[in-house]
Amino acid sequence: MPLSPEQQAEVDDLRATPRPTLRAVSEGMERHLYVAHDVLDHGFVRVIDYMGDDAAICQAARVSYGKGTKSVQNDEGLIRYLMRHWHSTPFEMCEIKLHVKLPVFVARQWIRHRTANVNEYSARYSILDREFYIPQAEHLAAQSVVNNQGRGEALTGEEAERVLRYLKDDAGRAYDHYEEMISDEGQQGLARELARMNLPANIYTQWYWKVDLHNLFHFLRLRADAHAQYEIRVYADAMCKVVADWVPAAYAAFEDYRLGGAVLSASGVDCLKRMLKGEQVTQETSGMSKGEWREFEGLLG
Repeated sequence: MPLSPEQQAEVDDLRATPRPTLRAVSEGMERHLYVAHDVLDHGFVRVIDYMGDDAAICQAARVSYGKGTKSVQNDEGLIRYLMRHWHSTPFEMCEIKLHVKLPVFVARQWIRHRTANVNEYSARYSILDREFYIPQAEHLAAQSVVNNQGRGEALTGEEAERVLRYLKDDAGRAYDHYEEMISDEGQQGLARELARMNLPANIYTQWYWKVDLHNLFHFLRLRADAHAQYEIRVYADAMCKVVADWVPAAYAAFEDYRLGGAVLSASGVDCLKRMLKGEQVTQETSGMSKGEWREFEGLLG
C-alpha cells in the first residue's frame, strides 16, 4: 500500500487540526495539503508545506520592476508577461515541500535536477520495506531503434510474461537475502549500510523534496513531456494537478508557453519563414541535421 497505517494516521490527524494563520493561503492547495496522491503501484506524492500563491509572484515582480509593470493591467496578464519573457525570480518567491515515495531508479533520474533541497530515507539507519515497482504489462517495451534512451514496441505474450516473472522473482530473492543478512539468528548480522547494496533498483525509497516554483516548472517541463520516461512522467503529471490548483494563473501560463509552446532555433525560424512564403524546404536545404529536421517536422505536425 502507498501509505503505511502510521502515515495515514498522521495525515488524518494533521487534516483534523487546522491552525489560524496570517500568511497567504492558496485555497486550492489547502485541499491537497498532506493528502497522498497515488502514483505507480506503491508510490505517492503529497504536499507537506508550501509558501506563496499567484499574488506573491506579482508582488515580487512589482517590487523588482517598479514602473516597468505599470502597463500590465492585472495579475494574470503580468504573470503571462513574466512567463513569456522567461523571467525567473518572481516565480522563485513560491515554494513547495513534497513527500514522495518512488522507485530507486526513478529517484536517481529525479535527483539530476540539482535545484531542490532533498532528504532521503536512510537505508543505513532503517530497514527498507519489501515493496518493488513491477510494471503493468502494457508498459513493458523493447529498446527503441531510433532513440538510445527511449522505448520501442510493447512486449507481448510469452516474452512479456517472462520479463515480469524475472522482475518479481529477482526482487523477491534479493529481499530475502537482504533480510537474511541483517537478521541472522544467533549472529550479529551484516551492517544495514552493506546489506542494502544487494537490493534492486526497483525497490521503493522516500524523500522530502523542497523546491521553488521556477525550478519546479523546469522539472515539470522536462518530466511531464510526452518523451519523458513513463515512470517519472506519472509523478510529474500528479504534481501538475497540484500546482494547477496552487497557482492557477502561473500554471495556465506555464501550460501555454512551456508545455504547449515550442522553442525554435535560428535555422528553424528561417525555415518557417521560407515555408510561409511558399518555398519548398527539405532537410538538405534547411541547414539542419537529420535529427533536428525530424524534430522540426514533428513540431509542425
